Amino acid sequence: MPNSPAYQIVAVPAFKDNYLWVLRKDAAAVVVDPGDAAPVLAYLEREKLRLTAILLTHHHADHIGGVPQLLARYPVPVHGPRDERIATITRHVAEGERVELTEIGASFKVIEVPGHTRTHIAYYGEKVLFCGDTLFACGCGRMFEGNPVQMHASLQKLAALPAATRFYCAHEYTLANIAFARAVEPGNQALAERERSDAALREKSIPTVPSTIGREIATNPFLRCAEPEVIAAAAARLGGQPGGPAETFGAIREWKNNY
Repeated sequence: MPNSPAYQIVAVPAFKDNYLWVLRKDAAAVVVDPGDAAPVLAYLEREKLRLTAILLTHHHADHIGGVPQLLARYPVPVHGPRDERIATITRHVAEGERVELTEIGASFKVIEVPGHTRTHIAYYGEKVLFCGDTLFACGCGRMFEGNPVQMHASLQKLAALPAATRFYCAHEYTLANIAFARAVEPGNQALAERERSDAALREKSIPTVPSTIGREIATNPFLRCAEPEVIAAAAARLGGQPGGPAETFGAIREWKNNY
């Protein structure tokens, strides 16, 4: 693949529908959002890898719960947002800062994406994005600590990345997200094709992640809040025309909460 990073990205399944992402090169590995240590340790031992760093996107337990056990075995740097709820972070990072992972030949820029949580961050480098629970394949995270204006702005930041950017979210929610997207935008033919192709992947137990930013712009209603059919869906929920894309976003996100 042209412009591929030097390292390999492997999905380690956890819990019911989480993906813990391991980045590996030679004998070194980095893990993103290890909510559970056991499957990560099993993978490292099976593949004879040593952990060299941990990246965290936000404070929720299914993203950080395995960190103490991993650190007991591998006392490595832990990069993450400035958040008093994550005691294990050894380097706090903010918008525009870089995380250099020399052992695997990776460099990531930090993007602040508040909304799902107030301190949520993402990591971007070489057209690869680790975005935690901000952007999902054909969906987005709930706003537990943010508001529609914040979350819409965060998603627009990610939508501005190159269309070929592959993004790695933390959950296999895709088919349910597509079902909702079809309710919002039934006339979207790219979305209808996505439903067929992603359903075929899941029938074979193949992850639907990563997706690309370009595919999301074409099919994800939360990145399509300026499209007439999405605006019309929001208006039907609001009982009147939304005041702009952020209000459109808020209306369809509230609909999704109860879908």
